Amino acid sequence: MSRPKILLTNDDGINSGGLWAAYDALSLIADVTVVAPATQQSAVGRSISIFEPIRMNEVAMHQTRAYSVEGRPTDALLLGLYGLGLRPDLVVSGINLGENISFESITTSGTVGAAMEAVNQGVPAIAYSLQMNDQGNKFADPRTHKMDFTQSKEVVTKFTRHFLKNGMPAESKLININIPAKRIEGYAVTVLGERLFETSVEQRIDPRGKPYYWINGTPIYIPEEHSDVTAIRKNYVSITPLSMDNTAYKACSELKKMIADIN
Repeated sequence: MSRPKILLTNDDGINSGGLWAAYDALSLIADVTVVAPATQQSAVGRSISIFEPIRMNEVAMHQTRAYSVEGRPTDALLLGLYGLGLRPDLVVSGINLGENISFESITTSGTVGAAMEAVNQGVPAIAYSLQMNDQGNKFADPRTHKMDFTQSKEVVTKFTRHFLKNGMPAESKLININIPAKRIEGYAVTVLGERLFETSVEQRIDPRGKPYYWINGTPIYIPEEHSDVTAIRKNYVSITPLSMDNTAYKACSELKKMIADIN
């Protein structure tokens, strides 16, 4: 009996410890092909490189053949599907270094963006992210991280095996899973929380006297029952089914009334 086939990607880049922790976990249950960005691509969302060519290089890493893509996570996903002709049963994106929770994060996350594009191309997907207590580590050289992925790998193996065996929920082909940094207290099916940060822009002056800017954010917490943000704060694994349909259905009837008099 043949094993399931998984295309594995991420947004932290092909050198990320989280990517290769996911590879180790998934290799126990499936044949895994790694197709990932060559460099850090966090917060690029679902953007696609349509104005420039994309290079893909075959590399040997962690005793396996992988593919390094000089582009975004979605580029890597598309090159895997159509450049390499892969026909995976499932796409896995992650393990991302840093949680991807709330409306705010999933619309900017390259990890979730790649998973969304997989679903758009007809392949079910799971995005895995790991909470980080020190956010500065996310932007350090990924080869220098000293993180323990033992707990995360167990989650990846357990949930991926389950969805490969039982399929995805009827109304969602994309599952967003976030893993707490501390000891797991349980599992919770969640909805997206409202926000994670109070956004700010900091102006600084370079050595030549010219201004430059840092977009930053101060963490905030909006207590919402059943949200992914609340689950992570309680050290629960957050499991959120996502939909590709962004329609605000509850606004449709009101909008019809609002535009009724427009000629």
